[in-house]
Amino acid sequence: MSGRREPVPFAFVAEADRFRSNVAPPPRERASAGQMAGSWLLGLTIVAGLVGSLVVGMPALSLDASGPGTQQSQASEGR
Repeated sequence: MSGRREPVPFAFVAEADRFRSNVAPPPRERASAGQMAGSWLLGLTIVAGLVGSLVVGMPALSLDASGPGTQQSQASEGR
């Protein structure tokens, strides 16, 4: 197929605009109290999981000079 498009009469474009503007979208449904509570609970669970994983992972991320990697093991000290 070539990149050329067929010309569209201007009246058709103007009429399409008119038809598009006179259609109103349907009103949105209000979420029930149970649905709102469920979405809040889901969001709270996700945030709590992220915070919990950050708290658990922080010791592994900290750069501690007195960590076990810098000390000699007791097996090598005993000789």
